[in-house]
Amino acid sequence: MLNVNEGKRGINRGMDEISLKFLDQLLNAPGVSGYEGPVQRVVRDFIGPFAEQLQTDLHGNCIAGRGLNHPIRVMLAGHSDQIGMLVSQIDESGFVYTQTVGGWDPTQLVGQNVVIWAKSGPLNGVISRKAIHLQDENERKQLVKANELWIDCGVIEATELKALVQIGDSVTLRLGYQKLCGDVVSGPAMDDRVGVWVVMEVMRRVSTRSSQVALYSVSTVQEEIGLRGSKTAAYGIDPQIGIAVDVTHATDCPTIDRRQVGDIFLGRGPVIFRGPNINMRVSDRLIELARNHEIPYQIAALGRAASNDSNSLQISRAGVATGLVSIPNRYMHSAVETVSLKDLNAAATLITEFVQSITTVDEFLP
Repeated sequence: MLNVNEGKRGINRGMDEISLKFLDQLLNAPGVSGYEGPVQRVVRDFIGPFAEQLQTDLHGNCIAGRGLNHPIRVMLAGHSDQIGMLVSQIDESGFVYTQTVGGWDPTQLVGQNVVIWAKSGPLNGVISRKAIHLQDENERKQLVKANELWIDCGVIEATELKALVQIGDSVTLRLGYQKLCGDVVSGPAMDDRVGVWVVMEVMRRVSTRSSQVALYSVSTVQEEIGLRGSKTAAYGIDPQIGIAVDVTHATDCPTIDRRQVGDIFLGRGPVIFRGPNINMRVSDRLIELARNHEIPYQIAALGRAASNDSNSLQISRAGVATGLVSIPNRYMHSAVETVSLKDLNAAATLITEFVQSITTVDEFLP
C-alpha cells in the first residue's frame, strides 16, 4: 500500500494527506455490484464534514449535496462498485464455485488470491484449476472458462465452510494496491474508485469556495451490471448538468491499436470525451478551462452511447447536459489496473473549476 507520507515528497502532485488516506480506504473496501455498503461507508465518513446534505437512497447511491438553494443542479457521478463474483455452490469437498459479476476475462482469474466477504467475516481463498502437469494436450490448448475454476479456502470438511459461507456471498480479488515508479499505482478496483475519489474531492474543494450551483456528488452503485445507480440517482436529483467520472483505456502499452482508441497516456491528464453522448458545450467548457488554468488534459472521441454512467445520466428524464471525464487506466478489469495520481488530481482540479465557472446566465443547449 502507499504510505501517505510519500505524497508529501512529491507523488501526490497536489493531493494532501487527507485525500490520499481517502483513496487508500476506497481501494481497500470491498464493493461488488449490489454489495457496495462497505465502500459507501468510507464515502460517507469522508464527505460528511464537507456536505450540507448527505443521504443514501434505497438503491444504495450515496448522495452528497451543497448549495441546494441554487436553481442550477449539477450532478457528478463516480461508480463505487467493482467487478467480482458471487458464491453459487459449495461442493461436498468444500470447494467454492462462483458466478462472475461484471465483465471478466477468465484468464485473469487463474491463480488469484481472493476474499469471500461472508457475514461471519472475510475468508481468504485462492482461485485454482488443474495443474498443467495433469492437463492433456487438448486441455492445454483451450482457453480457460470461468465455470471451470474454483476457490480453495483450505478447508478439509465441507461442513466447516458451509458454517461460514452462504450462497450469494460476494467475492473480490485481494484488495489494496502498490506504488510503482513515480506517481503510478496499481491494483484492483481502480475502476471506478478513482472516479468516486474525484467527485468527492471536488465537493471537498468546492466547500471552501463560493459557488452558484447546487452541487451533488454521487457515489453510484451497480454501474458494472447496467449503469443502474446513475439512472436512479439522476432521476431523483433531476440535474440540468452532469459529469460522469470513470476510467478509460490507456493506450501507452504494447499491442493496442491506437487508430480507433486514440493516444491516451498515463500522467498526461484526464481525458475529456467528445461525441454524441456528450453535450458539446460541456466538453468545450472543460477544454477551455483546462487551457486557461494550465491543467493537463487529453481528448478522445466516442461515437456511440458510452458504457458508463454518462450514458444513463444524459438521457435521464428530459435530458441532461452531460460531460465525461475519464482517468487513463492500463489493464482494465484486472488485478493490476494502473493509474497515475497526477491524473486524478488534475481531474479534480478541472471539474472544480468547471463547477465554479457556472452561472445562472450560462446556456448549455446544444
